[in-house]
Amino acid sequence: MRAVVYSKPGPSSVLEVVERDLPEPGPGEVRVRLVRAGVNPTDWKFRANGLNGDFTEVAPGQDGAGVVDAVGEGVTTHAVGDRVWLVLAQSGRGLGTSTQHTVQLAERVVPLPEGASFDLGASLGVPAVTAHRALTAGETTARLAPGSMAGQTVLVAGGAGAVGNAAIQLAVWAGATVVTTVSGEEKADLARAAGAHHIVNYRTSDAAAEIRAVAPEGVDLVVEVALAQNVGLDVEVLRNRGTLAYYADNGGAEATVPVRATFAKNLRLQGLLLYTLGADLVQAAAEDVTAAVSAGALRVGAEAGVPLHHYPLEETGAAHDAVEGGAVGKVLLDIAEA
Repeated sequence: MRAVVYSKPGPSSVLEVVERDLPEPGPGEVRVRLVRAGVNPTDWKFRANGLNGDFTEVAPGQDGAGVVDAVGEGVTTHAVGDRVWLVLAQSGRGLGTSTQHTVQLAERVVPLPEGASFDLGASLGVPAVTAHRALTAGETTARLAPGSMAGQTVLVAGGAGAVGNAAIQLAVWAGATVVTTVSGEEKADLARAAGAHHIVNYRTSDAAAEIRAVAPEGVDLVVEVALAQNVGLDVEVLRNRGTLAYYADNGGAEATVPVRATFAKNLRLQGLLLYTLGADLVQAAAEDVTAAVSAGALRVGAEAGVPLHHYPLEETGAAHDAVEGGAVGKVLLDIAEA
């Protein structure tokens, strides 16, 4: 099989196309013939900084979608021919999704609903599971389903980003009113396509006043990508006993928290990282995300606010560079014909 791998950290030039033996699934494992793979910021960050454990060779990539073509001993949840999407494919493993075949633990292989494209399946993992955890990090909603967030108002920072888009779509499906912040009209159009009810351009307006106009008592939850930049605004617009869920350090690695304003409102600051969530939360997210896909509530493509950028497997380095350069939408690797 063909794979794109690296054996030392560094820029995208350390990636190389190689031929490797077809891996065989062991007990409790499933082999997937990949059709598409998704590229995420952590892929290039892990590669650049050598954060892949002790593996001598790594095929990067956490997300992908394809067809099961072999199952290991004891696996009863999957069968050859099943269409699936993957979550945490490279977490704790050397063989991720920049390869024609990957072997994964059965619990990291999730059924892809009938009618859902492999493009969509490969776009789910990191963004959708992260968004799910952010939306369920508060006091009131542990799982997402139609009506589970009815009566709540959610602020999504960076609604044109991959996680922001997934958070908008999932929150709307769950019945929440969604406000999102963007930096310009192009990104406003993407957030609108995702289904956001209220869009605030933080560069041209008084963001706090506009958000307060929608939620006079404060928003219930903030999904935050840039805590260092936005913590002041978030604390100002959250309601008493609201939750600020943050999942990235865009805009700065350290944040200054307004202490008195935070404790005066009994706020919860909830950090989250997909790779350390725990199997229970990942499983819950995978189930709810799959339900949203089945309902047609979670989509990709420009019409859903997620422009797709396709690269062949052999150009994985260029795909990494595109993500590192801030590509708007979802970068995918085309590994096989659908």
